[in-house]
Amino acid sequence: MNALLRLVPLLILAFVAVLPAQSVAATDEKLIAMVSAADDERQAATIAGDPARLEAIFSDELRYAHSSGKIDTKASYIDSLVSHQTVYESFEYRERTFLPVAPGIVLMSGRVFVHAHNGEQKVALDLNFLAVWREENGHWRFLAWQSCRNPAAVAAPAVK
Repeated sequence: MNALLRLVPLLILAFVAVLPAQSVAATDEKLIAMVSAADDERQAATIAGDPARLEAIFSDELRYAHSSGKIDTKASYIDSLVSHQTVYESFEYRERTFLPVAPGIVLMSGRVFVHAHNGEQKVALDLNFLAVWREENGHWRFLAWQSCRNPAAVAAPAVK
């Protein structure tokens, strides 16, 4: 019985040590759900070319680095979407992960297939990306995007 009494404080300590980890995990899940919803809204607003929705979801400090190397600010990117210089038709995520890295900052990375057109030219892009979301005045805002194209798949040589 004496041995059991000595284990009780250790069991309590182990139980208490696990509680913060579970709380952090639950907090991260809620945070990731909010940022995921914000990204869903960003995609919908981008496809719609809706200036009010784009204005609301993009940070005033947006830096959007396209896979072509072109850099847009919030104003120039919204202008290209609203004027239909670029029209996004769909975003198909193959992978999308979220990583809270500091209070109010979440990184989003992954792979996405983007279908768009510039004028009459259709574009299908297979991209790897890194995006930054920042909490601003209680709302998650799209702060930065950087992407690069995946190389086209090379067919394996025929075996003789």
